[in-house]
Amino acid sequence: MAQSGNTVAFGEYGLKAMATAWITSRQIEAARRAATRYLRRGGQVWIRVFPDKPVSSRPAETRMGSGKGAVDHWVAVVRPGRVMFEIAGVSAEMAREALRLAGNKLPMHVRMVYRDGGDFGLSTGVAR
Repeated sequence: MAQSGNTVAFGEYGLKAMATAWITSRQIEAARRAATRYLRRGGQVWIRVFPDKPVSSRPAETRMGSGKGAVDHWVAVVRPGRVMFEIAGVSAEMAREALRLAGNKLPMHVRMVYRDGGDFGLSTGVAR
């Protein structure tokens, strides 16, 4: 379980991870766009994770040896209980739908939570 970042700190509603995963920078951006588009640029959205881990890969059809591959993409390591996104300045119904849309872009089960620690009772996403 996440030791830090496991409570809603900035907004009123949050999106909490329920499983361990590597989230790519593209997935973070897709989730952010889905949430802000639904909110029609109303309210405020915080992103609480940052992709600071490089993942390298070798080009296809290359021989073994000759060192490590170049950096392919960046990921954020997320543990269960980590609040990844927060929303404020909108109603609970709008926040619920925006977080649902954002959660569908992520590669793990997520749960929507309130600032006081309660949850919406809704979870979304699939374990991959």
